Amino acid sequence: MKRSESAPALELAWTEQAVRDLDAIADFIAIDDAVAAVRWVDELVAAAEPVRHAPRMGRKVPEFARADVREVIHGAYRIVYRIAPERIEVLTVFEGHRLLRPSSR
Repeated sequence: MKRSESAPALELAWTEQAVRDLDAIADFIAIDDAVAAVRWVDELVAAAEPVRHAPRMGRKVPEFARADVREVIHGAYRIVYRIAPERIEVLTVFEGHRLLRPSSR
């Protein structure tokens, strides 16, 4: 079944790895500015929200070229997610100049 614009939003689930990634990003930024760290992590989380309504909005992750593993870019970060039947799973968040390792899927 094709999702229409009126279809309900899918659940957005953050994996343990993705939460650890956000924590590490926040810790790194907080070295210089704790307020900026919280603000940036909030922005990353908000940047993932639109995929709940349009799961295929992100591009296919070039390292894998799988239709169900996609990403959105926010600033210099890649937010990688997998489209599951009933939800979207955020798999990892990392700096965009790095490649996604197979263990991150």
